[in-house]
Amino acid sequence: MIVRTAASARAARLALHLGASSLALTLASPAFAQASTTVPDPAASTSTGANPNEPASAADQQGDNAAVTGDTTPQQSPVATQSAPEEEGADIVVTGFRRALENAVVEKKTRDLVVESISAEDIGKLPDASIAESIARLPGVTSQRVNGRSNAISIRGFAPDFSTTLLNGREQTSTGDNRAVEYDQYPAEVVNQVLIYKTAQAGLIGQGLSGTVDLRTIRPLDYGRQVISVGARGTYADIGKLNAGSKEFGYRATATYVDQFADDTLGVALSASYLDEPYQIQEFNAWGYAQVPVNGTPTNVIGGSKSYVTSTTLKRLGLSGTVQWKPTDTVTTTLDAFYSDFSDEQIKRGIELPLGFGSPAPTLTNPTVTNGLVTGGTWNGVEAVVRNDAFDRKAKLYSFGYNAKYEGDDGWNAQVDVSYSLTKRRELVLESYAGTGFGPGNGATDTIGFQTTPNGTTFTPTLNYSDPDLIQLTDPLGWGGATRQAGYYNDRSVRDSIRQYRAEIEREIGSPISAARFGLNYTTHDKSLTPNQFFLVLASGAAQGTLPSQYRLDPTNLSYLGLGPMLSYDPRAVLDGGVYSLTRNNSNDVVSSAFRVKEDIMTAYLQADLRQPIGSAELTGNIGVQAMLTEQKSSGLVFNGTGFSTITRGDDYLDILPSANLSLRLASDWVIRAAAARQMQRPRMDDMRVALGYGFSLQEGILTGSGGNPFLRPIRSNSYDVTIEKYFGNRGYLAVQGFFKDLKSFVYNLEVPYDYSGFPLPPAAPAGTPTLGRATIPINGEGGKIYGVELAGTLPLGQIVGALDGFGVTGGGSYTKTEITPTPGGAAEDIPGYSRWVANGTAFFEKWGLNVRGSVRYRSTFIGELSGFGAQRTRRRAAGELIVDGQIGYDFSSGTFNGLSLFLQGQNLTDEPFKTINGTNTAEVIDFQRFGRRFLAGFTYRF
Repeated sequence: MIVRTAASARAARLALHLGASSLALTLASPAFAQASTTVPDPAASTSTGANPNEPASAADQQGDNAAVTGDTTPQQSPVATQSAPEEEGADIVVTGFRRALENAVVEKKTRDLVVESISAEDIGKLPDASIAESIARLPGVTSQRVNGRSNAISIRGFAPDFSTTLLNGREQTSTGDNRAVEYDQYPAEVVNQVLIYKTAQAGLIGQGLSGTVDLRTIRPLDYGRQVISVGARGTYADIGKLNAGSKEFGYRATATYVDQFADDTLGVALSASYLDEPYQIQEFNAWGYAQVPVNGTPTNVIGGSKSYVTSTTLKRLGLSGTVQWKPTDTVTTTLDAFYSDFSDEQIKRGIELPLGFGSPAPTLTNPTVTNGLVTGGTWNGVEAVVRNDAFDRKAKLYSFGYNAKYEGDDGWNAQVDVSYSLTKRRELVLESYAGTGFGPGNGATDTIGFQTTPNGTTFTPTLNYSDPDLIQLTDPLGWGGATRQAGYYNDRSVRDSIRQYRAEIEREIGSPISAARFGLNYTTHDKSLTPNQFFLVLASGAAQGTLPSQYRLDPTNLSYLGLGPMLSYDPRAVLDGGVYSLTRNNSNDVVSSAFRVKEDIMTAYLQADLRQPIGSAELTGNIGVQAMLTEQKSSGLVFNGTGFSTITRGDDYLDILPSANLSLRLASDWVIRAAAARQMQRPRMDDMRVALGYGFSLQEGILTGSGGNPFLRPIRSNSYDVTIEKYFGNRGYLAVQGFFKDLKSFVYNLEVPYDYSGFPLPPAAPAGTPTLGRATIPINGEGGKIYGVELAGTLPLGQIVGALDGFGVTGGGSYTKTEITPTPGGAAEDIPGYSRWVANGTAFFEKWGLNVRGSVRYRSTFIGELSGFGAQRTRRRAAGELIVDGQIGYDFSSGTFNGLSLFLQGQNLTDEPFKTINGTNTAEVIDFQRFGRRFLAGFTYRF
């Protein structure tokens, strides 16, 4: 263990400062030098302050862990965090992106868990336009794009539902149907730091199986000075305006205020962010691929197309506030509040073409076959459906937290934490149909040529789908059965709430046990989904009708599909205008999709922190155990033979979750870690619903259904991690990280024959449909193994070659292998979200106020989750992706514009598509979506 006197430490700091000043003066003129910083490091104020998952001694632990290898503590030194005159010998402090990387290096180095982190470059300034994009650049982490933006995170090959998200250490509700948090809800500008814990520890409440994401806001007392920051940016999508009434330009604005009062015993931090941005998507979607005889040989051919152009406008108001009060040197209280008002309004317009799966199917002529797939030909007798659909999603998220922490002079510490998170979401899917006539076999049919390529299928029609006299509001294919269904109205409401109560005591001891803490946490999680679904019928009672002229918009151009213009209107306006009326759908599959799941979880934990010198090195870490008692209940409506009745079912169970984290810290700046833990992840909420829903499969001609299982137990894993890390002070590192998860259980869907005798036939099922069908039910079964290795690093190249001062690289790559068998008796399969290869990298230059960086993200093929019929999830094999982004900016550090930062960002610069395929056949494309390039230009100003 290295021991330094205060005098020697001051001398070392002085030598470091003088050396940095000399280097800066050699490489740059004083006007462009990054002189002493005028604000504290933003991330330093969020590292441990007022977070219930951090013990009272967390800051000391981190400081000690850094000091053992001769580094400074995670927070900047007092000299570096105060203003100084610009004179010879003044401190030269790294700022901006380079400083954010150094903060991340310090977090990784000093913690006893395997951690990845992101820190704000400055107040209200994460390195990327969204939190999800920033997180997706971390080693072993990736994201899936939805509507052109990243909003869901996969860690170590697991789907988003296998991780949890905290806000300032507290569990958060989700705007989705299940547990995974969608990061659209959280403005990047109000989040100051993100930590991802890849290993478990007893004192970490709310941890996930694959990892735990902790979003953190600024702590005003720890920050230590007043700052006001404002910013704005404009956005542009080069794909253009695809729908009438849509836009290609958007904007976002943000403001932050931090201050301290009453002799620095009272602190306030307030942030606000507003966003109004458009996204445009060109979509090709295939129903699937049917088999048809070609020259006597069964050959695959596109079964149908449901392709759209989508225009969406995302609006979000985010407000964040923190008040800290320190009435005495030993007591600190912190009150946090966060509010998000989120709106995502989409219009989707396209033409649905029943082809090989049509009923009756059109005839295929002049087929061209390539490698067993019909890649060209002509469909005769096609009855198309013109679709004008709306998708409106509105959500409000409320989050509150109160923490009171006592840090005694005698080594006794304690804290109490209370939090509440609530999400209210309403999701409307409004479908409207039009065609040449009511019902199959009526109206004009089309003769359509087609070409199938690796980018989807294009068509050559003969009808004019923009002709308002030809295209009528109707049910072209008789989807409503006896109901003249001209559309469908699906109004889903979700309410999600989490209440948490926590108390903890801690005793600082010495060595080898530096501290011990015991705590109790009680969590109530209550989530419900209520569907309200209706058939749209023409209010006149007619089978079909002409669209009134006042609702007609400019035709939508589907030339990217070869389909030309189509009749366009806003279905919301047509409904509000009284053209449609609503007929409630009370079928079993609708009623049974509702659920309410409630979990009451009592957790007791005991953790001992370790610190033991071993020669010139030191062993740090923790060992502990969580005892978690869970009571779960699921309520819903089930069919009793004559009607529906409410039923409640559930279970209770106990989990004992031991954990250990050990870090051997060598004086040569090497850190070797080992971790082991028992981990668990609760099932998806919709998998726990009590009811069974069913419907009629048009393609198979049978009844099919799916339901939940209120007795599901968690997925459990014995997890192990080993890492070797080499650090270069606080400026860079290289790491090799290996992990192994032995899943002792898994939740998979079991498909079984099911007799629907006594159940009413769905409206779409013809009379005489057999009652023996199929049902899919989630059950607990044996698990499997998932393991991998991650390489990560941050290298300031100027530390290696002096001429490259200001240049650097950061990034990582991971290889993950799964041996999980989701299907009983089957072979190992890829689980949702799993990519075998994930890599990302950023090269940057930052000096003299200029900052330039380029980033790439790659993930190999994976099982993606998309929104299917009725907003239900569907899984498809997605192709690999390579996303390229870039940014250039300039920070003024002196003169009239001191505190002003200007920047220009480009996202998805290669216009990388999102693509899914049919099974493993790469030639059979299901989805092909283009989002275009996005450009953002803006500023931040701090004063």
